[in-house]
Amino acid sequence: MQNRYDSGDVQRFLDALVGKIAGSFVPASPLNLVGIRTRGETLAERLTQLLRQRGFSQIGRGVLDITLYRDDLSEIGPRPLVQPTHLDIDIDGAPMVLVDDVIFTGRTVRAALSELGDFGRPSVIRLAALVDRGGRELPIQPDYVGLDLGELPRELRVKVRLTESDGLDEIIVGPRDARV
Repeated sequence: MQNRYDSGDVQRFLDALVGKIAGSFVPASPLNLVGIRTRGETLAERLTQLLRQRGFSQIGRGVLDITLYRDDLSEIGPRPLVQPTHLDIDIDGAPMVLVDDVIFTGRTVRAALSELGDFGRPSVIRLAALVDRGGRELPIQPDYVGLDLGELPRELRVKVRLTESDGLDEIIVGPRDARV
């Protein structure tokens, strides 16, 4: 099985996410969007721009690098690449949307929530994922999803490519051992 979603599809999925997020918050009130490195950061920036077009004027932006909060850190290797977390926003008491490209087991989100706890306490945290591929190991579910693939077999991989880092927008679903 291999499915490919092109840039038009990715834009439709982003538009769906923005519509769902915009319907849940008040445009005139503060809202923080925090992306999980790397592609969650890019998606959070795109969502910020799209929300601003819909009248959201008080959007704070942040970025989390969850590397040191992962429960599989020993499997990454002896020198994991750790990039900075940027949360130069007031998160206490403000609503937050945590953004990632793909949700799978829920472990990345668990690590992100652990890290966020070190910085403050938002009034609410909602999760937005461009793609939900199922397969949760933890009781974590996204609030907003662009593309729901259902429960994919573990041997399949979901690869999100974004123009800012990869030169094009696309989502590829294919075998783990294939070059996607």
